[in-house]
Amino acid sequence: MVKQPTRIDLLELDIDLRLADLWREAGEIEEWSIEVVAAFMRAAYGKGYCDALTEEAPGALCVDHGYRVPARKHASEPAAS
Repeated sequence: MVKQPTRIDLLELDIDLRLADLWREAGEIEEWSIEVVAAFMRAAYGKGYCDALTEEAPGALCVDHGYRVPARKHASEPAAS
């Protein structure tokens, strides 16, 4: 019997597809260091942030995978540190 992918599996796949260029670049790295890992983490975060800002329907990634869309903070609320 074929096991159906979980919603987490599907979310991981969707995110991996969005990060395909970073995954490809990561495969070319011969020497990993904490600085290289940090650069990839920043790039992935930045890519996700840009993707979220440019979604046609805000929260679509969450909705598509059955997750609750987090509430937005109001401008008057201080940012978390």
